[in-house]
Amino acid sequence: MSIKNEFSKYAKEYQSHNIIQQICAKSLIRELKTKPKKILELGCGSGQVYSQITWDIDFYKAIDFSSSMCQLHPKANNIEVKCYDFDTKEFLEEIKNDTYDVVLSSSALQWSKDLSKIVKHLSLITNEINAVLFTSNTFKSIQEISATKSPILDESSIKKAFSKYFQCEFETIMYKLEFDNKKDLFDYIKKSGVSGGSSNMDFKTAKKLYKEYKLNYLEFEVIFVKTVSKL
Repeated sequence: MSIKNEFSKYAKEYQSHNIIQQICAKSLIRELKTKPKKILELGCGSGQVYSQITWDIDFYKAIDFSSSMCQLHPKANNIEVKCYDFDTKEFLEEIKNDTYDVVLSSSALQWSKDLSKIVKHLSLITNEINAVLFTSNTFKSIQEISATKSPILDESSIKKAFSKYFQCEFETIMYKLEFDNKKDLFDYIKKSGVSGGSSNMDFKTAKKLYKEYKLNYLEFEVIFVKTVSKL
């Protein structure tokens, strides 16, 4: 495992509040060693991962719990978009008889209430999982100042869940996204989709955070997971 730090300057130059998710989606596809023909994606959103695929595929099943996101995802005869929460029994029933060359997931599985259970079921339908997850160290400095706990999984829990069923390669990267001013930085937190609990704090805590947060960047820690073989 290696740990890297990468800076992305001036978020206002991007026309989106999910620039880190876009970087992760591109990296996820770039790191694929093969060009799989049958793919399952968990947490497909509006199609950030799918849009990076440049080769012909036979079948693509895209899963997301948000019906509005599912509506935005690209459609085609070989694409099946389904609205499911991947923590539910209904989702597990949906995939239990499937087989896939690879399961992909970008910036989604960190929200799972039982990641180990999901990985177990995925191990029955594929030999390969490539995923990237945010860890609880995302917005770490904000959590320290505001005395809040991240609602997403920590790095150790993520590794443990995957390693129960697969031999894996892990790589952890800390992205630091710079801003021109504090207002833009705090606006980004609200709209980024990985608030780390900071979007629900009371006015007093939010005021304290705004006053004491001296950094000109936000921290996003992600872990790339690549399965090597089943155990």
